[in-house]
Amino acid sequence: MNFDLFLNSISKIEQAPLPGQASQFKMSPPYRMDLIEKQAEAMKSSKRAGVLALFYPDTLQNTNLILILRKTYKGVHSAQVGFPGGKLEPQDESLEYTAVRETQEEVGVPLKDIKVIKAMTEVYIPPSNFTVHPFMGITTKTPKFVKQDDEVEDLIEVTLKDFIDDNLMTSQLIMTSLQKEVEVPAFHFNGHIVWGATAMMLNEVKDLLKTVL
Repeated sequence: MNFDLFLNSISKIEQAPLPGQASQFKMSPPYRMDLIEKQAEAMKSSKRAGVLALFYPDTLQNTNLILILRKTYKGVHSAQVGFPGGKLEPQDESLEYTAVRETQEEVGVPLKDIKVIKAMTEVYIPPSNFTVHPFMGITTKTPKFVKQDDEVEDLIEVTLKDFIDDNLMTSQLIMTSLQKEVEVPAFHFNGHIVWGATAMMLNEVKDLLKTVL
């Protein structure tokens, strides 16, 4: 979709109700509720993070979404696809600011060029004990992406056409943090499998967009 048409369509989003957890749960791993029940106490003091679903025009003025492939490291989210974003720092004025600041740091889009359109539904991530608040935003300029080399392995540019294509929803056998292989719902974008909390947050954005596009 042409980016100007996309901007015109999403002008209705600010007043639209969120699809919420019903949308997120469509992409939830089957063991999620068990993990949440086990960590009910830990949730009360979970760490906080903000992430951004950033849409932008490419050089042909088509609408894209930027995702990142995280570096391989000793952690539960090693080598996974996610949004640009990160944990709330003491100096951050809000989780929205966290999401925008981290987007600038991880993919090089200046804060001044980013407009946050809507706060989405937060997601609790049991393996890392984070509550993540996603936001949807835009930049009207074609970004000159610069990845943060110590944290980001690669940048994944997803076309809006692919993002809303139900045929790119799939399932995948993955090894969980519990060292068990399970089949989970997932997205398949540009050769990458996206599952877990990121897929849940993506699906809410997708379902919201489908109400106005």
